[in-house]
Amino acid sequence: MNYQAFTNESLTMMYEAVRGALAADDSLEGLGEEPKFKVRDTPEWKTHAADLEAEMLKRGMPFNVIDWSDEQEPQPFGK
Repeated sequence: MNYQAFTNESLTMMYEAVRGALAADDSLEGLGEEPKFKVRDTPEWKTHAADLEAEMLKRGMPFNVIDWSDEQEPQPFGK
């Protein structure tokens, strides 16, 4: 995907969509249900998030890193 073509706001929206899908899956799993988006089971989700992070860092955009481990607080990057 050509991330350079997107606005800062679009990058943020896509990144937050990954975070939201992950949270939804985790909530469903916590209820004993099948995750809807299968974010943790599909490597492309993590690759997409990493590519978004790389572009946001390149632009100096502040963001909180997605917690993939369920064990740590989000870490801020950028300004």
